[in-house]
Amino acid sequence: MDLSTAVTATVSTLRRRPADLLPFYFLGTAVPVIARTALLLALAGAYLHAELTGGIDAVRDALAGADLTPPNLEDPEAVERWAEGLAPVFEPLVSPTTVALVVGGMVAAVLISVLAYAAVSAGQMSAVIARLRGNRGLTAGIAGVRDRWLTFLGLYVAELLLWLGVVLLASVAVGVAALVGGPLVGAVVGLGALLVGGAALVLVRIVFAFAPAAIVVDDAGVFGAVEGAGGFVRSNPVDAIAYLVVAVGVLVAISSAASALAFLGGGAVVALASAVVAAPALDLLKTVLYGDHRGAVDPVDPPEASVRTQFTGGVRRGMAETRVFVRRTPGTHLLVVAVGVAGGVAGWMLAGPFVGVVPTSIEARLGGLPPAAALEFFGNNWTVTIATAFGGIALVLPALSSIAFNGLALGAVAALEGNLPALVAFVIPHGLLEIPAIVVSGALGVRLGVVAWRAFRGRLSRVGFADAVENAFWVTVGVGVLLAVAALIEGFVSPYYWRPFL
Repeated sequence: MDLSTAVTATVSTLRRRPADLLPFYFLGTAVPVIARTALLLALAGAYLHAELTGGIDAVRDALAGADLTPPNLEDPEAVERWAEGLAPVFEPLVSPTTVALVVGGMVAAVLISVLAYAAVSAGQMSAVIARLRGNRGLTAGIAGVRDRWLTFLGLYVAELLLWLGVVLLASVAVGVAALVGGPLVGAVVGLGALLVGGAALVLVRIVFAFAPAAIVVDDAGVFGAVEGAGGFVRSNPVDAIAYLVVAVGVLVAISSAASALAFLGGGAVVALASAVVAAPALDLLKTVLYGDHRGAVDPVDPPEASVRTQFTGGVRRGMAETRVFVRRTPGTHLLVVAVGVAGGVAGWMLAGPFVGVVPTSIEARLGGLPPAAALEFFGNNWTVTIATAFGGIALVLPALSSIAFNGLALGAVAALEGNLPALVAFVIPHGLLEIPAIVVSGALGVRLGVVAWRAFRGRLSRVGFADAVENAFWVTVGVGVLLAVAALIEGFVSPYYWRPFL
């Protein structure tokens, strides 16, 4: 199959029933939220320990008598002296227990992130091959998480070890040459090691780029997948290089767009598009190429509806599913509101000792071009709500912790705000849509967590679990519509309308 045909098959598969594939890529954006939960719990435990042992009271007393006014930031020595003077104020918070909790939370977060990434990747690729064979992607993806997560973990570890091995061998070769033959010989050997090692690393990346596809197409283990991917690269070097060129081109385009929009203040929407559009497209493309090599895929025909018709239909369905979900789960929404309010109160109280010392200003944070600002607000807020909703699959806690964390941040910012009426005036217009959208995402995360627990206990079939995940996708689309309108208001209206009055 030539590259053009493969790209056509990729686009057709991505357009036909996106709700049967994209939820696993939405879940990929939730991995940081799931992993962060361990660290947040550790920090909460450290705070509770410091409160019970009197450390927090000691810090409050020290802060009350300390001069916290920061010096001129253009004077590094003054800033360093100021920081050194503050260090003793926070010493009561440092104890073996708090250090152990924080370090343990960080280690747990890293481990959870690695394991979750392997599991999500297994689900993504299993859903991809199912769609390319005309089967339901979500049920296949759910099965893939259970059956293939360890294989994907082993694959990533194997690639990491190969990279480390190549770098170590090159370093040893250069070091020995320099030691035996002198600096000139070491430099020559270093140049050769750079060329040979670089070529080896590129070859490793090409092979391991297709190894995930080999796992799901051939139902292979780690070694079988690497062998299959290597055979594909040897037999189809043009297709392999073409995929690499496309992948690098997509990466460069995304990086360029992100840099340009970041300069203007709108890079978040590019990161979101990369996660939920570019990533599934590249996974589909390499699986189409490898699957065609194995004669194991039957790409679907493109949908008859136009892109515009699909988009408007998806928007309508998303809004309809969101309304139905809100009506059916009032108790869950009240729980999420309570958690968010509790987080806000906690943030307000925790920021109390710093009021007047570390002021914030909404007026100082407002700026940038309204279109770019609107894109940034939309990209950031929809990413947060997607991660909150789909993070709830990990047994509810990540969704609630995300809501609590956002409430905590908002409460702290409100407490430290130098012009609270201006902050309230700024938030109200877009907050009327944005805050309910965040609450809906939290409630959706709770629902997905309950559904996942029922499926884990065997009380819900795989098909029922897939139906719930697909419904969650459409609710998240509805939330995205609300956030798009809120972002337009926040970019074009909220920063300006109140200035003549306050």
